[in-house]
Amino acid sequence: MNNQKTKAGYEYLLAYKLCVPIYDLTVEFVEKNISRFSRTGDQMIQAARSGMQNIAEGNKQQGMKGYIKLSGVARGSLEELLKDYHAFARQNKIEILFKEKAYREIREIGEIWGIIKKYPALPDQPNFPNLPNDKKVAVNLMITLINQANYLIDRLIASLKDKHMKVGGLTEELYRKRVEHQSKRIHD
Repeated sequence: MNNQKTKAGYEYLLAYKLCVPIYDLTVEFVEKNISRFSRTGDQMIQAARSGMQNIAEGNKQQGMKGYIKLSGVARGSLEELLKDYHAFARQNKIEILFKEKAYREIREIGEIWGIIKKYPALPDQPNFPNLPNDKKVAVNLMITLINQANYLIDRLIASLKDKHMKVGGLTEELYRKRVEHQSKRIHD
């Protein structure tokens, strides 16, 4: 028997699974690099948390409209976080690597994806690598992961919109059920 407990549906989504290390590593990044007295640190942590939590909350919505909306909120939060990492790089004169160079030079990207792909849903204590001490590597790791998560969330939103277009949302579902119920009553 599989040792892993059954998880909530959103926990199997790549977008959600990638947001987990983004949140954890952002907390670590802020602790190492941002003043405790800075609002920026709190905002970065909240944006990373929002990216993760809004996917979870959206998935639990009864209607597709709410899921789409909260996935968009997650995407917006991660975009805000991405801008904070870009600002940190600019203010600290840190080079932002092109995607291909980041993949080649930052081993943690592959390690994180190895863990994400190993499990259908992440274990309660995934053994993600720690944030690199080198600020250039750390910033570029975070920028790369956030760009990947944004891409996955964009795909999730497109998929949800497509499903909504084909199947409809909660209102349409309730209407179909009401019509079926009324039809049964008339024919009974």
